[in-house]
Amino acid sequence: MEYLFYAVLVIIPSAMVFGVAYYFLNKVNRDQAMAYSADIRKERQKHILPMKVEAYQRMILLLERIHPNSIVMRVHNPAKVATLMQHELLEQIRSEFEHNIAQQMFVSPQAWEMVKRSKDEVIQLVHIAGKQMDIDSTATDLSAKLFELSAQVSPFPTEIAIQFLKEEFQAMFK
Repeated sequence: MEYLFYAVLVIIPSAMVFGVAYYFLNKVNRDQAMAYSADIRKERQKHILPMKVEAYQRMILLLERIHPNSIVMRVHNPAKVATLMQHELLEQIRSEFEHNIAQQMFVSPQAWEMVKRSKDEVIQLVHIAGKQMDIDSTATDLSAKLFELSAQVSPFPTEIAIQFLKEEFQAMFK
């Protein structure tokens, strides 16, 4: 009986010391894991952030380049017929979009959807202007019609998407 009493006297304090040691070691281990996780996040952010910044820049550049006022100025050739210019405008819009398609990895799904919708609406505007041309219409006639139609839409879809991208980008740093 006396051995049992001494065993209990040794076991209870030992168990308490073990419990306290386990608690503190577990806490230290958890704190180190959280610090390590934070370091990994910082390191990842250091590499990802520049790519996100570039993606937002490229999306805005894409939207600026496919705006009818910009693209008409780049493609316009008064010697061409309207149908040929319409084809070139559509090809330029699709080419610009396809060149930047990988950037969707770095922007939100909502931002990417806005970019796609803007591109589709610009394409639709080019089709509408093209349908209003006669067979003998020139590239200048198509350009004038595009300017007229885009002036009727305010704000233009690309401008809305650019504003959305800017706001989303700025929200990343708040």
